[in-house]
Amino acid sequence: MSESVPGVDLTAGARDAIASGVLWPGWLVTVALVVPFLLGASVPLWVQAVPLAVSALVLGLPHGAVDHLALPRVRGRRPTWRAMGAVGLLYLVCGLAYGVVWYVAPVVAFAGFILLTWFHWGQGDLYALLAFARVEALESRLQRALAVVVRGGLPMLVPLLAFPDWYRRVALALTSLFEADSLAGLTWLFRVETRLALGAAYGLLIAGYLALGYVRTGSDRTPWLIDAGETLLLAVYFAVVPPLLAIGVYFCVWHSLRHIVRLVLLPRRTRDAVRTGRLWSALGRFAVEATPLTLAALALLGGLWLFVPRRPGDVLGLLAVYLVLIAMLTLPHVAVVTWMDREQAVWG
Repeated sequence: MSESVPGVDLTAGARDAIASGVLWPGWLVTVALVVPFLLGASVPLWVQAVPLAVSALVLGLPHGAVDHLALPRVRGRRPTWRAMGAVGLLYLVCGLAYGVVWYVAPVVAFAGFILLTWFHWGQGDLYALLAFARVEALESRLQRALAVVVRGGLPMLVPLLAFPDWYRRVALALTSLFEADSLAGLTWLFRVETRLALGAAYGLLIAGYLALGYVRTGSDRTPWLIDAGETLLLAVYFAVVPPLLAIGVYFCVWHSLRHIVRLVLLPRRTRDAVRTGRLWSALGRFAVEATPLTLAALALLGGLWLFVPRRPGDVLGLLAVYLVLIAMLTLPHVAVVTWMDREQAVWG
């Protein structure tokens, strides 16, 4: 018996495959990192940077490399040159426009990147909650909007509250590629009183979101428990794991992997593979499709490194160039995913 979720019907075998191959790995990796850092572990910068660097080839950058195929597929159509060209034009116009913003107003571009990623990672978790965890309590648009704000805030806001010096350091690494002493206008953001106010407001938002979900849920509270458990686990995770490491791992094994599974559920061939429990076969086919544009994005990374006004001289600086590229690609990617949300009735 299949159960309806946004955009696709999943069999029990598909749900089992997604749980074992997507949800459980994310949970286990997150817990595995929380425990040692709760006990006071520390790792050097180069180790923290490894997951983010690996994301350029594995899961992270590739998760957006089939956007040109996603739009027609989400409508049940074969990709055409016209449809793929439209997505290519979207990437060209939005990516270049955002690149110009980085050059002329890097602080504005950085703030936009944080807010854009906040929304995008929240919308990614919203789809997973509806489709994979079947959180039926998210029945209204208000609750779904709260889910986006709460879930997106975990990777984007909690590190600011717990690691303000690291947050400032990463922000400076990105903006200083284009302008020296560029964070003068953001000093207020890192003050204790600002972080306390943000933390209190966000904590109340989480409490209200989970309480509303509990009240609205039915007799089977398992989906709500998954939502609440993930929310609290990620809150602790981003509060104790160093931000570069935490973001890099989350980007790969949480956000990107969940989005990739959403994509492989679109074509009939890979959807049937997932339905029969052959998740890894479907992921392998996705990897083949994503490889060409992943390599193209890496070529763009090399070009961006040549054109930034101030060349990076350390590991953090190199990662900053990569993050600027991700920012430029995220804007059109969010447009594509938002259209997918519309087509799959994610907002009800």
